[in-house]
Amino acid sequence: MNKPVIYLDFNSTTPVDDRVLTEMLPFFTKYFGNASSKTHKYGWEAAEAVDIARNKLASLISCSPEELIFTSGSTEAINIALKGIAINYSDNKQHIITCATEHKAVLDTCLALESNGYRVSYLSVDREGKIDLNQLDELISSNTLCVCLMLANNETGTIHPAREIGKLCHEKGVFFLTDATQAAGKLRIDVEEMQIDMLCLSAHKIYGPKGVGALYLRRKNPSIKPSPVLHGGGHEKGLRPGTLNVPGIVGFGKAAEMAENALWDDAAAQSTMRTVFEQTLEKEISLSINGDMRSRLPNTTNISFNGIKASGLISALPELAFSTGSACTSALPEPSHVLKAMGLDNSQILSSARFSLGRTTTSKEIKAATDYIIQAIKKLKK
Repeated sequence: MNKPVIYLDFNSTTPVDDRVLTEMLPFFTKYFGNASSKTHKYGWEAAEAVDIARNKLASLISCSPEELIFTSGSTEAINIALKGIAINYSDNKQHIITCATEHKAVLDTCLALESNGYRVSYLSVDREGKIDLNQLDELISSNTLCVCLMLANNETGTIHPAREIGKLCHEKGVFFLTDATQAAGKLRIDVEEMQIDMLCLSAHKIYGPKGVGALYLRRKNPSIKPSPVLHGGGHEKGLRPGTLNVPGIVGFGKAAEMAENALWDDAAAQSTMRTVFEQTLEKEISLSINGDMRSRLPNTTNISFNGIKASGLISALPELAFSTGSACTSALPEPSHVLKAMGLDNSQILSSARFSLGRTTTSKEIKAATDYIIQAIKKLKK
């Protein structure tokens, strides 16, 4: 009999919660209207459902519902934000600051902007993946349009100091865009308190469906006005044309509501299990933990298994689902750009694996996972 596979890759994606699915199902059949159909009941019902979901999502990040536009996910939201403001403000400012450890959705978008004449500066990080705020301060100039820094790293869980970054950006008259894809549902987010101007989210990271996300755009002090990068209708304030994915948006709203209500309980449970996971492994095998041990996501651990290739460990453990890094780059043979920027050598990088816990992870699964890993590593070393 095949053993059940223990899933420890929640930073890659999460299962749709049964309660989310239940909320979505009627909007595939009974309430199937187009939210842009303003002349009949079917359209009104769909539009009302979208408004309710928008309000739930706004509560999760403490913004106004009118400041949110729905997208197909964080990658599209990042493209709309970065390219949109670059187009609209290109006459005055053509400099963007980001970081070497950002997700490829940001780095590849910045490369595209560089090919079109924009200048991009890449902050370095220390061994824990932390930026230097003094370096950020020095890089900001009169030509700087935007600072784009993720709230929490998807590979190591390291958290950037959003409040300090936002404060610095506003003092310098620079926009602050943050990728909160991994942080949502795991950390408390308040865009006003953190002085965030733009923020992206993705439903499938918080037990919602794939293919739906959102972009927060501040309305005042300052007002953010990206130029549209897609065209074809007036949907979502003219910034994201196309018929709204009503079932997906309804699911996103329910997932956001549940994430807000369960945030502290989920974080406490996952942090406790992660500690047990790390300490159990440390007692038996040689390893080092990558990232900021004092300020990281409660569910994430990135571990270098000294002398063991992570790819070999994955092959030896069909009972576990985990990864060597971001799912968006797992098909690429290159070592992790995040760990490389943190100063790890190729041997250390290739021995590193990411484990990310979730709402459905149990203590029994953690016990079994550590047993499997310890046994596999002892065999590999022989």
